[in-house]
Amino acid sequence: MPSANNLAVAESTSAGVKLPSIPKDKKRKIICFSDFDGTIFMQDTGHIVFDAHGCGPSKRQTLDEQIKSGERSFRDVSEEMWESLNVPFDDGFEVMKAELELDVHFRDFHDYCVRNDIPFNVISAGLKPVLRRVLDTFLGEEASSKIDIVANDAEIKPDGSRWKPIWRHDTELGHDKAASMVEAREQAELACDDGTIPLIVFIGDGVSDLPAANQADVLFARRGLRLEEYCREKDIAYIAFDTFADIQAKLEEIAEEDRRETGGRGVPKRFNPRADLWRRVSSRQAVPLYVVATPREERMFLWPDVFSELKTPAVGQTTNPIATPAVVTPGPAVAPLA
Repeated sequence: MPSANNLAVAESTSAGVKLPSIPKDKKRKIICFSDFDGTIFMQDTGHIVFDAHGCGPSKRQTLDEQIKSGERSFRDVSEEMWESLNVPFDDGFEVMKAELELDVHFRDFHDYCVRNDIPFNVISAGLKPVLRRVLDTFLGEEASSKIDIVANDAEIKPDGSRWKPIWRHDTELGHDKAASMVEAREQAELACDDGTIPLIVFIGDGVSDLPAANQADVLFARRGLRLEEYCREKDIAYIAFDTFADIQAKLEEIAEEDRRETGGRGVPKRFNPRADLWRRVSSRQAVPLYVVATPREERMFLWPDVFSELKTPAVGQTTNPIATPAVVTPGPAVAPLA
């Protein structure tokens, strides 16, 4: 009689003994999240319209420096930039349409996601009406409709005299990307009624993507930009990419690796067990001890509820400090693509 094992147990019947059945592999759900400006598109949608119809490039650069130095919050500066506009939406969009450049392989990657039932979500600090119009124009409305956008809303008057962001969260970033990622991860796990745990992928280019990136199992960073530079400096696991074709090839490899080694069961082969820890670390009650080693320009992105022009926390006054290494690493170490 066949012996029982951890995969299947032989079933006895009056007709004899059935051979043990081997369960089929499950297909693990993969969910992609991506930044928009500088990631899907090479340029920044806001910068284009600010320079042409708002505060202008010189003032914008001054305001950007105020964010980087920690003098002012991202939300405060962004409101000033958007409210500097005095142009109807359609006219402002024409400037963006003329200057924006889509990643050369993004359309193919999005088609790949649709064919393989991989939800693709944009997660951005920008304005949802602007991002939707851009995607509708560059991809077509049918393809665009298959992309969910998690971003700030906006009040834009028909005559263009008022562009006011409606922020998703009451934080100094306006949109807490990490909170949005946590919510999406929880919803995805609830949707997997077969008990599987989805693989969460994040694609970005800048330091402002770090809170969301730390909620992902796999992080893709555009080669040569600030997110990759930061990951190298802090020894954070990431995969570099030049175009979305690189991401597709690597994602296929990761999916096959997971199928081969886990059969789609349990946690993914590349799993980030510290995502919840990151949420605790980034809360206003838990500024970690290694904050003193974090450059000032990055503190407002990593701990937006703590660092602002009016708040100067003392390390000795932190509550519930977490004795962790100086880096929260999303998943196992991964060498950059060659």
